Amino acid sequence: MCELLAMSTEYPTNLTLSLRTLAEHSSSGGHVDGWGIAYYEGKDIRRIRDTAPAHESPWISHVADHGLTSDLVIAHIRKATVGTVALENTQPFQRELGGHIHAFAHNGDLHGALESDRYRSRYFRSVGTTDSEVVFCYLLEKLRDAWLGNAPPGFETRWQIFQETCAEFRAMGPANFFYSDGEYLYVHGNRRTQEDGVLRPPGLHWLCRKCTLARDAELSGEALCVTTTRLEVEIQRVVLVASVPLTDEPWEAMAEGEMLALRAGEIVARA
Repeated sequence: MCELLAMSTEYPTNLTLSLRTLAEHSSSGGHVDGWGIAYYEGKDIRRIRDTAPAHESPWISHVADHGLTSDLVIAHIRKATVGTVALENTQPFQRELGGHIHAFAHNGDLHGALESDRYRSRYFRSVGTTDSEVVFCYLLEKLRDAWLGNAPPGFETRWQIFQETCAEFRAMGPANFFYSDGEYLYVHGNRRTQEDGVLRPPGLHWLCRKCTLARDAELSGEALCVTTTRLEVEIQRVVLVASVPLTDEPWEAMAEGEMLALRAGEIVARA
């Protein structure tokens, strides 16, 4: 299965990412079919993807060395099970809806997504050939009416539609995914193939950090470094979500079917 990593922070932050640590997983876990990362910047995203294995990709060093900052980041390393190794099949995916850029990354196999007419969106078409992109387009179809008003929908409307759609996806197979509308990061944890080869929860883990930062300070774990770009900031709130814990800290495993909504480094809803 693929691996996922996401970050929500109060202030724009340089995630020196354990991108390198995540890339190492591509060499040891068979995740050799590409990788991608999306940084939200204002109303748009900076998205970098490559079909090469993450541990061999020169873009990993480029991203890590150039200090890209964001308060919302989604990353994905791919182990292809559906769809060829091609850029159009490399996540995260993105689409525009309601004047916002929406992004999505998925780990798992959703049976029937490609075959069933139910999941064929009228307004959003797949560019590639993965089940992940099909269900992303389907999620946007479900959200479309709410987003086409004069103003973005309220959080409760977005959260309700997300929960209802997650229930459909859970019935199709392992469905661990991140979705963002640029304001909130939505997380759904399910099942994944564990190190012993058994498919079971947890599919995702999360970690909250509330960091006291001195001027020019860095917050670093064994495999992960998070650096604030606001030198006057003394407190930085961070939530990290990953397929497997990336540090020795007490990450919390998500229950099967558990959902989170994150904003500005805090969990604002949980179901």
